Amino acid sequence: MGIRILVTGATGFIGSRVAAAAAAHPDLDHVRLLVRAPDPAEPAAAGPGRPGRPAVETVRGDLRDPASLRRACAGADAVVHCASAIGGAEETLRAVNEHGTRDLVDAAVRAGVRRIVALGTASVHGRGPFRAAAPDALPLAPVSATSRSRAAGERYVRDAGGTVLRPHLVYGTGDRYVVPGLLLLLAALPGPLARTGTLHSAVEAGSLGDALLGAALSPATRPGAYGLSHPDPVSDAELTAALEPLLPERVRASRGPAVGFAEARALLAGNPVAAHHLEMFGLDHWFADERPWTDFGRGPGPGFTAAFPRHLDWYRRLLAARG
Repeated sequence: MGIRILVTGATGFIGSRVAAAAAAHPDLDHVRLLVRAPDPAEPAAAGPGRPGRPAVETVRGDLRDPASLRRACAGADAVVHCASAIGGAEETLRAVNEHGTRDLVDAAVRAGVRRIVALGTASVHGRGPFRAAAPDALPLAPVSATSRSRAAGERYVRDAGGTVLRPHLVYGTGDRYVVPGLLLLLAALPGPLARTGTLHSAVEAGSLGDALLGAALSPATRPGAYGLSHPDPVSDAELTAALEPLLPERVRASRGPAVGFAEARALLAGNPVAAHHLEMFGLDHWFADERPWTDFGRGPGPGFTAAFPRHLDWYRRLLAARG
């Protein structure tokens, strides 16, 4: 009999990638997708899978509803936890990211789940700078309410012998935070940000989804935390070259001289969102961990400069819709 897997957050940015990869995996027998609001066109229960494909079942549940988590975990061999709350009230963040993860892990343990893998974030390490840092050796120093709640939640995964994958910059179709946020930063400055040679860990969304599924299925996966990024970090010059064409024409036409990091900090003192992205972009955030690509049986795929152009049309449509 094949493996039965549960994916939480299965309609989200990364969870949807895990769900698609799982639905096409020949070694899986049954894929259960936990979502807060399933598509009404989808069946509530699964039928038999096609030859070489698992049966796929969509069920409704919520990290704030422990009973739904117990039902979802019943009969599962592995759980890939991608659901989370980002931003908003701290009470909600704790209820979802901390207490919800605690209740999911408790339900999984009680159900006899053999492998728990959770999507984390490198932001639990704080602001940086980080250069060729080994994430499993870094202390936790979260700054935002979102990061604090996610750090608290991942502790339950690790305490149960599970595995946490911590990406930094995640880009690709469906990204409404990383690239749009960096573009907001660049547009808020009177000129391009002066290049300082900073390096950043990045991973394409599809590669991250494949890695999460690989971590759930590979016998070589270790308990604890992994940094998850392409082995080749991205420089500030490469990021700027990729993003500048997405800036509105009026912004590009009015660009003045390059703006240094200290000057940008002063200019953005009243713009907390852009200032947040400045700290991310203007400091090294390079987490060096090649273990995922050996332990999970998955390759990292092409690097940023090769992979990013595939998503340009989607980003252009997103930005056009936002005006």
